[in-house]
Amino acid sequence: MRCKMAVREELKKLGLHFIVDMGVADVMEDITPEQREQIRNGLHQSGLELMDDKKAVLIEKIKNVIIEMVHYTDEIPKTNFSDYLVDKLKYDYTYLANLFSEVQGTTIEKFIISHKIERVKELIIYDELNLTEIAWNMHYSSVAHLSNQFKKITGLTPSHFKKLKDKRRQSIEDV
Repeated sequence: MRCKMAVREELKKLGLHFIVDMGVADVMEDITPEQREQIRNGLHQSGLELMDDKKAVLIEKIKNVIIEMVHYTDEIPKTNFSDYLVDKLKYDYTYLANLFSEVQGTTIEKFIISHKIERVKELIIYDELNLTEIAWNMHYSSVAHLSNQFKKITGLTPSHFKKLKDKRRQSIEDV
């Protein structure tokens, strides 16, 4: 939220018309190189970075769609993730997958799995849902599938993780 406010303030200073969403600002006018530099400097002072490389912007959009889907929706969509990304971003999935792998050094699938496991950890810690409900909400085919993937990523079974007193989670940015 603080990031969106900082971006809005910088764009308002220049009298621009815009829409700010998670990780993206669409400016209605063409901006001059001087305005771009003012925005870049203002964002930098707020600890933010202006990304205007189209590929880098698309990578951030992919990450944001995945993060929003896994961490901020009540239930993961029932469609497969590739269809979901294509629908949201309006790009061919093969292009998105190749670009993501090339730039990030990992696949979209591994990125999604990492975030799903972090979300599962969060749900286990909250202790409001049982493992069957978590598996269902996170769109796993079974508790066994969730447990196997959880152990593969964390080295622990979900039940062992739940018993740990020091239930450390990574921040979304570190996944």
